[in-house]
Amino acid sequence: MRGALVAAVVAAALAVVLLLARGQPAAQAGYVTAAESWVLPRLDRPGVAHLADFRGRPVVVDFFATWCTACRDELPELAAVSHRAGAAVAFVGVDSEENGDGLSMARRYGISAWTLVRDTGGSQQSGLRDSVEPTPGMPVIALYDSHGKLVLARLGAVTGDTLVELLRQHLGVTVAA
Repeated sequence: MRGALVAAVVAAALAVVLLLARGQPAAQAGYVTAAESWVLPRLDRPGVAHLADFRGRPVVVDFFATWCTACRDELPELAAVSHRAGAAVAFVGVDSEENGDGLSMARRYGISAWTLVRDTGGSQQSGLRDSVEPTPGMPVIALYDSHGKLVLARLGAVTGDTLVELLRQHLGVTVAA
């Protein structure tokens, strides 16, 4: 009797796990693509980066890909804002939905000093991107407060001026001109 009960509980737990996971491609082992607790492989060197690494200061996360024309237009402006913001704001570049060389793109567009990571899982190696903003398209920008709470996700390219205003409105951060 006891063995049957244990078997039933295990089967029910497995059924719940399978039901929850159905249709959700998993991130690769060891990585997490949840919007407020992500852990992703570094793009620029071995290792991983965690959202928790940035606790204590606001974070701008920009999702980009080599095939994304709007990303190529946006990245130089975001790079300029990151230079002006200095250490007051952390910037993270997430190479998502990639079919090219994201690291070369990061270097070409001036974001190689940012923490650079590679997205995993999801529908197209886009697990974190899908978690942050489920509407298809690129680029996506996400703003996190100093506690790691996602406060804004925005689909579509932004200008440097728009990012400065979003930082002020949503995070209370003033970036000098």
